[in-house]
Amino acid sequence: MGLLDAHLVPAVDGVAYGLLLFVVASGLSLAFGTAGVLNLSHGMLYAVGAYTGAELSDGTWGGLLLGLAAGTTAACLVGAGLSAASFPLARRGHLAQALLTFGLALIGGDLLIQFFGADDLPVRVPAALDTSVSLLGHRYPAYRLCFIVMAVLLAAFGTWVLVRTRVGAAVRAAADDPQMLAATGYSPRTVHLGVLAAAGALAGAAGVLGAPIIGPGPGTAETVLMLSLVVVVLGGLRSLWATFFAAIGVGEVQTLGVSVAPGLAPYLLFAAMAAVLVLRSRFAEPATGHGTDGPVPDPLGRLVGRVGARLRRVIRSARPTAGSASPPRRGRLPSGAAWRRAAPLLVLCAALVALPGLLDAYTISLAGSALALGLLAVSVTVLTGYAGLPTLGQTAPFAVGAYTTANLAAAGWTVGPVQILLSALAAAVFSAATGPAVIRARGTTVLMITLAVGELTSAAVNQLKSVTGGADGLVGFPATQALWGGEDLFEESELYTYALVVAAVAVAATLLVLRSPAGKLLTGARGAEARMRASGHPVWRYLLVAYIGSGALAGVGGSVMVTVQQYLSPADVGFEIAAFALLAAVIGGTTSVVGALFGAGLIVATRDWVAGAWPGHGPLLLGVLFVAAVYLLPRGLAGLRGTPGEQEGTTSSPGPRDGPPAVSAPSSAPAPSPVGKAGP
Repeated sequence: MGLLDAHLVPAVDGVAYGLLLFVVASGLSLAFGTAGVLNLSHGMLYAVGAYTGAELSDGTWGGLLLGLAAGTTAACLVGAGLSAASFPLARRGHLAQALLTFGLALIGGDLLIQFFGADDLPVRVPAALDTSVSLLGHRYPAYRLCFIVMAVLLAAFGTWVLVRTRVGAAVRAAADDPQMLAATGYSPRTVHLGVLAAAGALAGAAGVLGAPIIGPGPGTAETVLMLSLVVVVLGGLRSLWATFFAAIGVGEVQTLGVSVAPGLAPYLLFAAMAAVLVLRSRFAEPATGHGTDGPVPDPLGRLVGRVGARLRRVIRSARPTAGSASPPRRGRLPSGAAWRRAAPLLVLCAALVALPGLLDAYTISLAGSALALGLLAVSVTVLTGYAGLPTLGQTAPFAVGAYTTANLAAAGWTVGPVQILLSALAAAVFSAATGPAVIRARGTTVLMITLAVGELTSAAVNQLKSVTGGADGLVGFPATQALWGGEDLFEESELYTYALVVAAVAVAATLLVLRSPAGKLLTGARGAEARMRASGHPVWRYLLVAYIGSGALAGVGGSVMVTVQQYLSPADVGFEIAAFALLAAVIGGTTSVVGALFGAGLIVATRDWVAGAWPGHGPLLLGVLFVAAVYLLPRGLAGLRGTPGEQEGTTSSPGPRDGPPAVSAPSSAPAPSPVGKAGP
């Protein structure tokens, strides 16, 4: 009985927390399942309501009701604006929508901070609720009990609208059969607008009512977004009941779990999210899919040997037969095509080599950081553009490489090549361990699994203080030596030169692999996976090798970042950096290695150089860059100089794998309704 008493208050807190997440996640599920928008700005909609409600709260019932009306309306209008922004991208898949909405979240978050300030806002509730009541012998805040009632009423009203009204019928039809809905006279654009406006209204109302629980502050939007994504993934889109119980479970982990098992609580949610996504991707795939390849791979040596044997067979089969026209000799292209393909790389190399003589020390240090982010972006390009596996978690092997180098330096291993090799090896081992959970999924499911892997890595970074320094990070470790017995690298120009040499070697090796028969097999698996499988190719092995190789490349980038910065913090390997790397790949063209480097340079210049002239508005400028890149560069910078086939020797853009949503049915079936047949 004593144990029950000790955990009663956290358990009731978990119910209130879970109901709050249920209301928010219902809006996210509605936008994703019906409008098809992977809305990474949904947490910002909650923040709009929370800030508005807190600003209008004055401790009276009138202030609470006014804040509820104003916050709900404001978030509803923002949701309607989001509909207008995302509707033109409906045919471009979830990756473009994710980048657009993340950019809008950065813009909205910056505007909220500029308008309401950077500090957490206090929320004043009516005097009747600003007290505590007796709950089974314990004192408990009256507002939280009241919120439980209000959240249930709000959820019941939303369920009634969606299940019992003509508007709700139109929403369900938009998810089940949009063509039939259009034939009945409903405009798909109108339904899209209404759905996102309603999702915004739900998030705004939850923000106003939940402000005393998850108060408005700079980190509110990201916290609510991540927890809502976990709820939607765990609950799925088929029934509000499943979403309801998933939200309660997440709420209990966030409150009761922290008091019962504080060491495990940070990992539970995203571990559960990853497990559910992996299981769903296994059960959802067709019979001819990944399961035909048998169990998880053999050791890496045998894997590489088999891939090599497959490459030799492909090369032999590609040799011309007698009487056929002789193909051009290897490496000889028409001079115009050769110069056109080599020009961006030559220009980039010349510019990078000339930078130390043109820029000041601070800008040179930024260029070194851009090279580190560029290597991370190139690893994202390999996965997203060539393997067709869009990723939001490539900062995980990036972090492994970074912390490996920092700890090696602290232990006296300061020789640069040794740090690079060991960091790449550690990141490759990490990728080999996590790869089987990723490579069998497709499309948005890959985004969500890699996001979970990245968040689990971030949790480990904050927990393993003896290795990572926790939230304080690592600083004060010895400087890197370029060679054995050489001098330590302290000057910005020396650090930049070191980063440039490492990046040049890594990028050259990546280009050689991608333009080899191995790269052709990888792009072939992306563009015609079923045909490759039918012809006997072990596609999952190709993808695993690509995943491990890209992880090693990200580890090299992490090592370079630590050497250039001489410090390391959790913010350097967080979700925002993962989004930046994905944006850099998209800016350059998702199949352009050189373009990814250009994109990384543009992001670092915007974040650290341009923003320096407008202090405090870095997120706003980056958000504008996200939005502009999505709209103005649908094929990236590489697409501006010709057809997609001219981008780094590939012939197509990553479309086939940008498949079904993370929590929807297989692509052969219509997307399930987010409201299901019944609701709580």
